[in-house]
Amino acid sequence: MKIVSYETFIVPPRWGFIKIVTDEGIIGWGEPSLEGRTHTVHTCVDEMMEYLIGKDPRDIELHWNYLHRSSFYRGGPVFMSALAGIDQALWDIKGKALGVPAYQLLGGKCRDKIRTYSWIGGDRPDDVVRMAKEKQDEGFTAIKMNATEELNYIDDYSKIDALLTRVQSIRDAVGSDMGIGIDFHGRVHKAMAKILMRELEPMHPMFVEEIVLPEHLDAIHEIAQYGAIPIATGERLHSRWDFKTLLERGGIDIIQPDVCHCGGITEMKKIASMAETYDVALAPHCPLGPVALASSVHVDSCSQNAIIQEQSIGIHYNKGNDVLDYIDNKDAFTFEEGYCLNLEGDGLGVEINEAFMREQGKINPRWRNPHWTNKDGSFAEW
Repeated sequence: MKIVSYETFIVPPRWGFIKIVTDEGIIGWGEPSLEGRTHTVHTCVDEMMEYLIGKDPRDIELHWNYLHRSSFYRGGPVFMSALAGIDQALWDIKGKALGVPAYQLLGGKCRDKIRTYSWIGGDRPDDVVRMAKEKQDEGFTAIKMNATEELNYIDDYSKIDALLTRVQSIRDAVGSDMGIGIDFHGRVHKAMAKILMRELEPMHPMFVEEIVLPEHLDAIHEIAQYGAIPIATGERLHSRWDFKTLLERGGIDIIQPDVCHCGGITEMKKIASMAETYDVALAPHCPLGPVALASSVHVDSCSQNAIIQEQSIGIHYNKGNDVLDYIDNKDAFTFEEGYCLNLEGDGLGVEINEAFMREQGKINPRWRNPHWTNKDGSFAEW
């Protein structure tokens, strides 16, 4: 079997896809995306595919190492996101060629389903309690919200109080067993993070996420001393070597690699196994499309330390371009009592609606994240 051609698509809301075609007619799909920089990633995809044309797509480990190691400059969000999308497509092809789901090729399942959570907002919300209750009524046993608006190095306690009020209101509404993840989004500097850890602890969050920027991961161990809350991070780390440094420093309880930014299925499975040796849990980051979600669930299926999976089906910012809009077999993702069942179709198990993909590709969106400013006019993290 040989790779004969490929095609890329950039579609709303902010996603990128690749279609890899073989001489036997087997097609694999991947998601080379990087929110706000997907066009840049696709230029890198074009460069990488120069090597892959004419190669056997089933030699995934060989191709991963060649694409990663043969460049003098390695790693980083653009490079690893391009590699991630290609890697996903190769696993899709291999599973289809052998007639098995991808997780069977990664060691087989260690579970039948993975707990999931859904996002409800939280920057400046008026209705997070309603949204949390809606998700609970839909069967979810966990939700995630953004913690705060912009925060300066030292900021007003009114912003802290507002967050505490929101979280306590949700806890009162959904009860003690509902998981509440609180995403700091790297907006919080160390001094304020210490305060938030202390004040949030009585509300029993499921975890706090990206409590500081990845540039300041050396502060996590110190911050962890201020509150007994599991700390999660990792969406902006891009390889096992990045995670090696994080795990060795300690203080982290949950890693959140993104299968579209960490080198794909091949690398995320290795990251998950490495974290297990540190007694650290896996909760893959996934606010993207159907290939990303399917790839994440396959890794969850065969990773003992996987505890929960992010997913964005039906959330408001995907309206008109939802995860399920891009696939024909919308029952591929089956949810029961807050869990997503293992995907049992061949390859990644999702059948792309190519006609819809092509139509949406005409829009060619250039999504950019918001730019925020502190009261004094200085830059604020979004």
